[in-house]
Amino acid sequence: MSASGRGTEVLLRSEMPVSAEALFAWHERPGAFERLSPAFMPATVLERSGGIRDGARVVLGVPLGPLTTKWEIVHEGYQAGRQFRDVQVKGPFARWEHTHRMEPLGADASVLEDHIVYELPAAPFGELVAGHFTRGKLERLMRWRHALTRLDLERHATFASRGPLTIAITGASGFLGTALVAFLRTGGHTVRTIGRGKGNDFQWDPSRGQLDAAAFAGADAVIHLAGASVAERWTAERKRAIRESRVQSTRLVAETLAKMSSRPAVLLCGSAVGIYGDRGDAVLEESSALGEDFLADVGKEWEGATAAARDAGVRVVHLRTGIVLNPGGGALGKMLLPFQAGVGGKLGSGKQWMSWISREDWIGAAHFALHTASLQGAVNLTAPEPVTGATFASTLARVLHRPALFPVPTIALTTMFGEMARGTILASQRALPRALEDAGFRFAHPTLASALRFELGLL
Repeated sequence: MSASGRGTEVLLRSEMPVSAEALFAWHERPGAFERLSPAFMPATVLERSGGIRDGARVVLGVPLGPLTTKWEIVHEGYQAGRQFRDVQVKGPFARWEHTHRMEPLGADASVLEDHIVYELPAAPFGELVAGHFTRGKLERLMRWRHALTRLDLERHATFASRGPLTIAITGASGFLGTALVAFLRTGGHTVRTIGRGKGNDFQWDPSRGQLDAAAFAGADAVIHLAGASVAERWTAERKRAIRESRVQSTRLVAETLAKMSSRPAVLLCGSAVGIYGDRGDAVLEESSALGEDFLADVGKEWEGATAAARDAGVRVVHLRTGIVLNPGGGALGKMLLPFQAGVGGKLGSGKQWMSWISREDWIGAAHFALHTASLQGAVNLTAPEPVTGATFASTLARVLHRPALFPVPTIALTTMFGEMARGTILASQRALPRALEDAGFRFAHPTLASALRFELGLL
């Protein structure tokens, strides 16, 4: 990195495990921008026309303190298989040019080069006030982007010989679905989204039993992730919504598949480690006995609702998901602010076991299950090293360089959230990913510290 009369420069070069052409193709496919936009530094696409070829345009909404500013960028300098450039038309910088270049290193290797030249507004005062901060954020972003790009390319390359798939996904606009859709599209797969909103490829209404079988026609796989959030106080109405949103929608998907004369080969269906109930220190594998509380009962009905598809010969995989770590949502999204402010701490006694997984490993595990015929039935999507709540709090604090001195007592949690606190925050599940590991899946983030550093961009 250097500063000169022509602006401040950021340059990062990293070797990638695919050809320059394949690396360029990854960047040119739908979903690439979304993959390269981390939750720790969010940007929302407000308008977009074209891809990355000359003249294509994108308008982003970018947080700037408590406000959101518009950032308009056009693409130029397009060289097929080698290069494209982003140039600011209007936005937070006085000048911005970002050149993405892919250089060949042979048939199966290349170098990704990101070269940014920028100037801050109100020179020279802008540089004096925000120069160090801005450079640090850009360096952090580029390191994370290169690590994410390499990981995605490696995972796609594992199954590239099988060719692209057509995949129908419910819950595609959710915390997990959004990231999974972008990942699959950058791998060259065709994704059909199914949801209630007009922005989806197909609309459905599970409560009314409405689903057009055309959504699955010609598809190779279905991934079913739809379901109401459990992360709020459980009134009788909310518990009904949690149960019905999972069981009714899953039964509708399974029965629709069963009635088709030509079916997708596999159905990946959401599930959760809550199916094991509150089990203390017991080690839980896919063959372990199931629990008896509310979430366990929902989980059993949820998984049981796939019976029609299984009986019709569809390979069904139940994705028993643990706590998915990403600052854009889920438990980490809720815990992050108090920990960053230095007022975080363990929840309850801290003795409860937390079965966690980085969102990138969740995506990788779902992708692996999609392609691995030996996986069927229950599969724990959790990292190989679950931790206690106390260890989780101390590890997050250490990664953020903050103390963890302010525990939240059990009575406070149960007063605020009632049964939901006992069934989720305070429940103990020590689940291990035995099926994934036995099938050969490799975790990118097997330890909690490595997962948190990646998901928070602290590489």
